[in-house]
Amino acid sequence: MIMATMAIASEARASEHAIEAPKVAVRSLDFYYGKFHALKSVSLDVADRRVTAFIGPSGCGKSTLLRTVAGLRPAHEGTVTLDGTPVTGVPDHLAVVFQDYGRSLFPWLTVRDNVALPLRRRGLARAERRAEAERILERVGLDGAGRRHPWQLSGGMQQRVAIARGLASRSRLLLLDEPLASVDAQTRADLQDLLLGIAARYGQTCVLVTHDVEEATYMGDRIVVLSKRPTAVAREIAVELPRPRDQIETREKPRFLEIRHEVLSYIRRERGTGAAS
Repeated sequence: MIMATMAIASEARASEHAIEAPKVAVRSLDFYYGKFHALKSVSLDVADRRVTAFIGPSGCGKSTLLRTVAGLRPAHEGTVTLDGTPVTGVPDHLAVVFQDYGRSLFPWLTVRDNVALPLRRRGLARAERRAEAERILERVGLDGAGRRHPWQLSGGMQQRVAIARGLASRSRLLLLDEPLASVDAQTRADLQDLLLGIAARYGQTCVLVTHDVEEATYMGDRIVVLSKRPTAVAREIAVELPRPRDQIETREKPRFLEIRHEVLSYIRRERGTGAAS
């Protein structure tokens, strides 16, 4: 009985450790643009199946940090690991939605075929890929746009195509570089909820770069506040708001307002101005 109890306790500790192990671990990261020191000794963890939001003063290096996590820009010092494996290039099971959506879409492919590209990895036949792409396009408000080309759409619609392609991948790690910056307020709220719903449904880990304090608070499980350059981690805030979240109810909670105030006040101090970006 004693041995059995010890074995159960050991298994429980192992399970707890597995749950707490970070999906992404960044350690002592330094990055330079020539002689310009962009990232300075950045260390942080990205929890598995959670949304981690990066926010900080404009130009502080949020996107640089995200691209380093993605393996697109190797760090000069330090390490990035994904599931315990060092990131030395772009890992499998990774999807990125860039702010510069125009460069990430293929203009010679239809909208539907752009979205269907990641579905090849899932081994779906062409007809299945196209049908799945149409379903995802409908969910992001682009029903009927599948046969058009990206250059035939507005900027906001193109950004939704890029988001749809990121969602179609169902990747284990989804990196979002200000994905909602080009859409109107109502569409932004709808897409926030869509991204959160898809991530929860497929157990995705998400890293969100945003300038919007309220967006970081609404979407994030944890907020990493970055300093001005050379960029370091200034503080980390556990959001501690229940899920699923609601655009009205969640934003009225005292904890939401406390976090918003804390982050906004820090960014204002860093910029030396009365507004955050």
